[in-house]
Amino acid sequence: MAEKFDSLEEHLEKFVENIRQLGIIVSDFQPSSQTGLNQKLNFMVTGLQDIDKCRQQLHDISVPLEVFEYIDQGRNPQLYTKECLERALAKNEQVKGKIDTMKKFKSLLIQELTKVFPEDMAKYKTIRGEDPPP
Repeated sequence: MAEKFDSLEEHLEKFVENIRQLGIIVSDFQPSSQTGLNQKLNFMVTGLQDIDKCRQQLHDISVPLEVFEYIDQGRNPQLYTKECLERALAKNEQVKGKIDTMKKFKSLLIQELTKVFPEDMAKYKTIRGEDPPP
């Protein structure tokens, strides 16, 4: 998978460099530089074709829109991953707390129900495969 991205990155870097060189030629255009300009334009077309070929290899990759928002805001897209992990950890802690609370509630409920309905709770514990207290 990484080689697909490496190939795309390489083609993008070449394309950006060709665009930079094209900008230099255009900014100081002289009729004598027409051949160089045509060559850079052809390189640009070839570069776009190469990038399009890479696109076909990466068609199954999906990127969350939030990553593009991070990039548009000038933020590092790796921060998105970090913040997602932090949110997942926080949610995990929250859910773990709820599970622990529910386990304590169940235990207390069984204790109280055993006091009020000892015969019924003994049947319940037998059905559940738990040993009823003596």
